Amino acid sequence: MAVYTAVSDSQLAAFMDQYDLGDPLALMPIAEGVENSNYRLATTTGPYILTIYEKRVERGDLPFFLDLMEHLSTGGIPCPLPIQGRDGEALREVNGKAAAIITFLEGGWPRKISPNHCRGLGTAMAQMHIAGADFTLSRPNSLSMRGWRDVFQSVVGRADEMAPGLAAEIANELDVVEANWPKDLPAGVIHADLFPDNVFFRGEALSGIIDFYFACNDFFAYDLAICLNAWCFEPDRSFNVTKAKLMLSSYRKVRPFSETEVANLPLLARGAALRFLLTRLHDWLHQVEGALVQPKNPTEYLQKLRFHREITGPAAYGLD
Repeated sequence: MAVYTAVSDSQLAAFMDQYDLGDPLALMPIAEGVENSNYRLATTTGPYILTIYEKRVERGDLPFFLDLMEHLSTGGIPCPLPIQGRDGEALREVNGKAAAIITFLEGGWPRKISPNHCRGLGTAMAQMHIAGADFTLSRPNSLSMRGWRDVFQSVVGRADEMAPGLAAEIANELDVVEANWPKDLPAGVIHADLFPDNVFFRGEALSGIIDFYFACNDFFAYDLAICLNAWCFEPDRSFNVTKAKLMLSSYRKVRPFSETEVANLPLLARGAALRFLLTRLHDWLHQVEGALVQPKNPTEYLQKLRFHREITGPAAYGLD
């Protein structure tokens, strides 16, 4: 989450006139994340989240995201519900940009990740993958392996500003990952951005999953690979195999792995690290002036990429 687009009092009043949500009381920016502009919206009927869609989010993809949240919520997955206006539509505009109001989820994301957080995440992720099996819409992953070279071309000329030799290292990684990327793993709807700030807990009990604006159809194991990177490294960048084992074992109790998924997990984790290295590097080198957001340091994912590159098998992640 982040804030790129300001909303004036008059714009908010006109926007809220399209809903039956009472009178607006306050609009508070949420400065975390990097993709869309997000506000906590307080009204006389309660709290909500106002999201204004920016940057990588294509307007044509928004029905997929909003309908997916409704589908998953109906299927028992704790996630926000888009709020429909008086005309029955959830998607509309504010300040010339696509926007929606969604329900507010109680809880907060874990600043210090415990093994039990990872256990709860694994269970919820598997339940989400199963709940999405009968979702009728589909969306290709715009930031899948096939899209990484395009991002690389936007940073290759300045990549070495971040670290000497980085451009050559990324180019080599792209060659290896492209040559070995699997083609036929079990697939369906995945979240594709399940970072800790997108998962809410109350204590150590998972209370909600938010921010579905990278959701797409891709390998289920790729979602797990993203989470190995996002949840299982310590602040000193060391890998915590206990967290990985709990996350993966709780997942497979709900949705068992195939042997091919297990065998490909190290490569998928390497690819996931490369994906976030590239997009973070792009955001670091192409910062938006005046945006209420702090780009994340790409070198974190360079170190994670190097870790996965040395993995010889899935046992390193706690799998038998």
